[in-house]
Amino acid sequence: MASEHIYQALLQVADPFVLGVILLSAIFGLFVGAVPGLSATMAVALLVPITFFMDPIPAIAMMVTATAMAITSGDIPGCLLRIPGTPSSAAYTDEAYSMTRRGLADQALGASIVFSCIGGLFGTFVLITCAPMLADFALNFTSYEFFWLVVLGLSCAIFISPSSTLRGFVSLLIGLLLACVGMNNPAAYPRFTFGNDDMLNGVTLLPMMVGMFAVSEVLRYATDISQRPVDIKGRIGNIFTGMGGLMRKYPASVARGSVLGTVVGILPGAGADIAAWMSYGVSKRFSREPEKFGTGHVEGIVEAGAANNSALAGAWIPALVFGIPGDSITAIVIGVLYMKNMTPGPMIFTNSPVEMYAVFAVFVLANLIMLPLGYLAVKTAKQVLNVPRNVLMPIILLFCIVGTFAINNSVFDVLVMLVMGVLAYLMEENDFPIAPAVLGVVLGGMLEEHFVFSMIKADGNFWAFFSRPIACGLGVLAILVWLIPLCKGVYRMSMQKRSVTA
Repeated sequence: MASEHIYQALLQVADPFVLGVILLSAIFGLFVGAVPGLSATMAVALLVPITFFMDPIPAIAMMVTATAMAITSGDIPGCLLRIPGTPSSAAYTDEAYSMTRRGLADQALGASIVFSCIGGLFGTFVLITCAPMLADFALNFTSYEFFWLVVLGLSCAIFISPSSTLRGFVSLLIGLLLACVGMNNPAAYPRFTFGNDDMLNGVTLLPMMVGMFAVSEVLRYATDISQRPVDIKGRIGNIFTGMGGLMRKYPASVARGSVLGTVVGILPGAGADIAAWMSYGVSKRFSREPEKFGTGHVEGIVEAGAANNSALAGAWIPALVFGIPGDSITAIVIGVLYMKNMTPGPMIFTNSPVEMYAVFAVFVLANLIMLPLGYLAVKTAKQVLNVPRNVLMPIILLFCIVGTFAINNSVFDVLVMLVMGVLAYLMEENDFPIAPAVLGVVLGGMLEEHFVFSMIKADGNFWAFFSRPIACGLGVLAILVWLIPLCKGVYRMSMQKRSVTA
């Protein structure tokens, strides 16, 4: 019976109409992901009205393909212009741009596309084989476990900071402070609004990210007239050259990124953004060459790129099996599933087996076509770099303003973008990294929410954070992450004292 369902699913996916939908949604996803300020979630949300007129399989295929393409294409402007197309690309934008400045743009783009494909296929394999079991494990996560998971994510700021640990910590505190603005807290109490109603919603992530990465770059160009543009003309050849060598050189990074991305994706509310940040931090922590990170080292891109797309498939596991969205994208998808009479839950594999096998086939196909379409997208994007910088920078600033305004039709968001751009420019001029600040905004709200809820449940007893096996394991791991650098510092100081006395 299962073989018959698989055969019927493959026939439906092979329908010319479904294949046409996949192709068009892939192109749409590539475009949305490459535009700064637009996200994969926005790409899916814009496609929802179209799904009203479609059968279940093409409707779901459209969303799966657009999401995968948007996450991947967000790496292209991040690499070429230091402007991440999506929040998940921000984790390694500086690394990729540093490679571009060194003339290695083709390797950076090839790594992001190829290993996103590999990570996506791994996540799909896990989705197909282990969905019920892993979703059941994810249900064991309460606010205690999520608190320690967020703490581990924030601890990545120690590793992703290219400058000193102290500067990275200060940048993280700036991000956490920005996350406190507004009413998005468990008590819904307005904080740091200064009587401005527009600040009640807090500092929105996308305008902040566009400002910190894009506007700061425009300001840097405008204030440094001696700066020479990054000339990469003729340097982007075959982006797939050398990818086999990277696979042989960094097999552990590919495996770690794929596994971590899938696990983080399974956890409700996490998603590809957190997976990318954590994977990049883990990559630097376990690298044999951690000193090269921040200077244009491909290892972090390999691992975080694999985590990006593996998290997408992982997020579908709790969404399909229990109707619990793994991220904002699957929250939208669940609504579409209900609309198509495909009620998420344990019985969905029994009631709609053909549709589920079709979803699996679409996941595989979407990750495979990422390679040729990603190649074409890079070749197209390369032409933008041939435009003189004194022409390109004003155009970029214009698109940033228009894109930021389009998010919520808010002039205030544009103001936030400009202020964040000035802040990021001042921070970088004084050697303070901006990536930890972005991470603080991404995870700050989750940290406070899970901490407050946990303390309420525990009646103020902090030891309750170690009362559950998984929470205890994550807590011990977080403490070890903090203590290991301290122990290494104390050990180095003691060795230096011994050498001086000797």
